[in-house]
Amino acid sequence: MTETNDRRAIVEDAIARGNGILRLKPAWVARTFLPPGRRFGLPEPEYNLGARGAICERWLASTTIADNKVRIPDEGLSFLALDSHDRMTLKEAVELAGPSIMGAAYAATHKTLDRLAKIFDYRDRLPYHFHQMKYHAALVGRNPKEEAYYFPEGVEMGPHPESFLGVHPSVTAQRQFELFLPHLQQWNSDRILQYSRAYLLVPGDGFHIPAGTLHAPGSALTIELQEDSDVLSMLQARVSGYPIDKELLFKDVRPEDRQKYGERVILDMIDWETSGDPFFYENRHTPPRPVEGGVQEGGEETWIFYNTHRFSGKRLEVKPGKSYTSTDHGVYNILVWQGSGRVDGHRVAGGNPAMDELMVCHDKAVTPFRIENTGTGNLVLFKFFGPDVNPDVPMLKQTTGT
Repeated sequence: MTETNDRRAIVEDAIARGNGILRLKPAWVARTFLPPGRRFGLPEPEYNLGARGAICERWLASTTIADNKVRIPDEGLSFLALDSHDRMTLKEAVELAGPSIMGAAYAATHKTLDRLAKIFDYRDRLPYHFHQMKYHAALVGRNPKEEAYYFPEGVEMGPHPESFLGVHPSVTAQRQFELFLPHLQQWNSDRILQYSRAYLLVPGDGFHIPAGTLHAPGSALTIELQEDSDVLSMLQARVSGYPIDKELLFKDVRPEDRQKYGERVILDMIDWETSGDPFFYENRHTPPRPVEGGVQEGGEETWIFYNTHRFSGKRLEVKPGKSYTSTDHGVYNILVWQGSGRVDGHRVAGGNPAMDELMVCHDKAVTPFRIENTGTGNLVLFKFFGPDVNPDVPMLKQTTGT
């Protein structure tokens, strides 16, 4: 108990020293299935990690362990940037001092932050895949994974700036699910994409992808917000000539189900109704929306992650030499994307991984504080919230055609 109290005291002291704000270290995540896009600005030798693959993702304020074939301790977890020599993950900090970080009321109903923000950076389009819904994820002891994307401006879009999302509506309307089975069994091509539709990725734009929805994200550098999970099932055997390990098809399938049903078990995990929505674009396309009351003399906030209550997110832009008074409903983390300034006195700089990531604890978040732009260009930052923090998150009016 003494050791636990000592560790909790470290968290409480860091919160007090930061006046309700914790600085975080970057969490780099390696993947093996595709080459990296190399847009993180890392020194070249730091990208390639041998059997672990290459650095293709950065996870933000993460309490989620990366579920990779080659495991290393704590991969995916964010660490607090402490003044002392103590080493502590954000996951441990939340477990020890949940009420201080998330607020007492939120901590009473949420054991963790329950969301994961990340940047993914792949050279090619990702394989066609889906993330398990609640029922199927629970079978392997994991969380479901609903997610959403935002494509930041001013970044090279890569060779395939289009995403395949869902399936042709006729596949669902005519229940032609068996069309997919030979591709999964033969596992030798990318022709499964013929049953999907591609959408051009536009900088400053985004999409919302519910769990169970088939998708193949394009090569644009992407900021993603999702549920607290790393489940997936990949259905595409080759991408730009690269073979995809078939074990990724069954990564989050119970061994007994794989043995009994083979590839057919995958077809039962897909949300065909959402994937085959004839108004997929209208119902899942999420361009920025103004935040009510979000315009001030010094800057403006817009919603960029919305249309769900599982998470939400905002983009804040502050003009040079100006400041913005920030007030929110609860705990969130910040990624500073562009420019330099101060967040309630904490120096920040976009593009500098040692100075671009903060955790804003509940009591600080709900109290007005200043975000200042001390540079010559616009200061741009993103705020990421977990479930139930923002009751005012906008929802798209669903188009049904009826």
